[in-house]
Amino acid sequence: MNKLLILFALLAFGCQGNTSTAEDTAETVEASVVSLDDMIMAKEFHDFKLNDIDGNEVNFADFKGKKVLLVNVASKCGYTPQYAELQELHEKHGDELLVLGFPANNFGGQEPGTEEDIKAFCTENYGVTFPMFEKVSVKGVDKHPLYRWLSDKDMNGWNDKEPSWNFCKYLVDENGELIEFYPSSVSPMDKEITKHLDA
Repeated sequence: MNKLLILFALLAFGCQGNTSTAEDTAETVEASVVSLDDMIMAKEFHDFKLNDIDGNEVNFADFKGKKVLLVNVASKCGYTPQYAELQELHEKHGDELLVLGFPANNFGGQEPGTEEDIKAFCTENYGVTFPMFEKVSVKGVDKHPLYRWLSDKDMNGWNDKEPSWNFCKYLVDENGELIEFYPSSVSPMDKEITKHLDA
């Protein structure tokens, strides 16, 4: 991350035709990197804004006061039937917990379709009505900032685990604090998740 920021800063200086010394430029670049890092570190869960699967902007500030379960989903995975339990969780506990689905093609190319394809698959096969978002990357150099926050303890306070496969889950509390990470094998209706409801 820092290397990319330094490169960006150097390119910016070059484009501006800056004639300062290399030492001055290095100091300015370092200050810029620190400043940008500070902005990233200051990012809170409720500060995020993402487009839903229909292209409409969703402000996470609207989620204040509710628990949120974030799941990286895929249509051609062995865990895809978990969509049924995610929908059940949404229907039974949607008043206190929001289920958010994030299609991602990071694992085995198991989410190759467009947003339109994904939406049709989810609604036709599993009757999904919980919020689904546009396709994102959940790991690697192009990891979405939301998943960078979820998997970097310097940002979220404790967790460094990024998704290891489709249908990993992150639970965020009413105040925007990350409180749990669950691997794909933990089903949405598992007591490890539902124990946090009505608590």
